[in-house]
Amino acid sequence: MKKILILMTFITLISSNASAQDWSISTNLVDYITLGTLNMEGSAATGRHITVNASGRVNPWTFHKGDPAKQMQNRQQTYAAGIRYWPWHIYSGWWFSGMAQYEEYNRGGIFSQATEEGDAFGLSLGGGYSLMIHENLNIDFGLSLWGGQKTYVSYACPSCGRITDKGSKWFFIPNELRVAIQYIF
Repeated sequence: MKKILILMTFITLISSNASAQDWSISTNLVDYITLGTLNMEGSAATGRHITVNASGRVNPWTFHKGDPAKQMQNRQQTYAAGIRYWPWHIYSGWWFSGMAQYEEYNRGGIFSQATEEGDAFGLSLGGGYSLMIHENLNIDFGLSLWGGQKTYVSYACPSCGRITDKGSKWFFIPNELRVAIQYIF
């Protein structure tokens, strides 16, 4: 997956000119609510209607570690590379996206004591709307669905180590609820 991100970054650098309003960075505020997941996305325009994106999320936190009844975590490192189509103009109005994504995760103790860890990879489709606040600042709203395959191990609780299930299976889940602050330069 890292090779895909490097390739997308390289394509972005060679295909995009350096004029104004061609690059952006953003952070999704909803991710911070999910137990402090740090995130960043960069994008570059390759034409009037197309941008290429690369993003990453990381959450190294474990809360109430050492107390099995209260311990919870949404630990992850996620890497994605994709493309957005803007029907009107880049960084303005509606958009549709597709991306490839890889995630290494360990989450549990949030709604129940059950915990799952593993690796997941797949493709995501999404859409949203970018609201222009200023010529260099947007609020970006969106939702995406992710499907792919995961290899996982499920545990009865975050710290007991009792395996309840393991294997590999296909999944289709909501991937990202997006309310992001986007700076365009």
